[in-house]
Amino acid sequence: MINYTTISPKKAIRLKLKARFVVFILTAALPALLEGCSGRIDGNLRQDGSAELSLEINIEPRMGAMLRSLASLGAAAGRQGDRGAPVIDGPAIARSLVAAPGILSADLANTGPAGIAGTVRASRVDELFAMPGVPEQKRFITLGTGQEPGDKRLSAFLDRETAPLLLAMISANVRDYLSALFAPAATGDALTRAEYLDLVEDIYGKALADEIAAAEIAVTVGFPGAIRSVKGGTYSGSSAAFAIALADILVLEEPLEYEVIWK
Repeated sequence: MINYTTISPKKAIRLKLKARFVVFILTAALPALLEGCSGRIDGNLRQDGSAELSLEINIEPRMGAMLRSLASLGAAAGRQGDRGAPVIDGPAIARSLVAAPGILSADLANTGPAGIAGTVRASRVDELFAMPGVPEQKRFITLGTGQEPGDKRLSAFLDRETAPLLLAMISANVRDYLSALFAPAATGDALTRAEYLDLVEDIYGKALADEIAAAEIAVTVGFPGAIRSVKGGTYSGSSAAFAIALADILVLEEPLEYEVIWK
């Protein structure tokens, strides 16, 4: 057995990541909802705090090809079942989401072997993925008032402490997959963005690391009033837009913090 305490931290991380490659193969059925993908989320927030989101997630070509190859290998060994199954399973993800706090309904379908699309409805966004025991300032989403009379405020926050809790509510398989890939969002490990991409390149190759580095999630949210300010994005009228780098979500070198204030 390797004693990770007797070698350099960076070498230890590389050895651990290589050891977890077997876990990656065994858990590759659902996985790349977050890794190696691009996506778009459009939402509308209502006065009562409820919201409806439409989303579209597509696995990037290299990650999709890798997952299909691994799924085929697993099927040949009797582990994965249907070799023609989609890389990500929209209905299965929807079933996981409806069990999470604040979710009223989720309807997700496969748009192809490596893509999903659909809608998610939330009863109140400040109850969305509520995490027991997490202090107010670290809640995933909070609703409140601004400094000016009549102002309303929505804040979103995610760091290495709360991300594993969020991942567990979205899907345990996604959490385990990202842990196998040593993503700090799942493991809490103190890697920088550059160090994480370097590890991915070392294990899976530069092409995949570049794909992850270039991917981003585009989020647009409509608010029930004229927006006065936005932190972490842009706005026009009552619509706020955010472009969130996928690598920043996976690594969380700094907490992700967003805020919208509207009248």
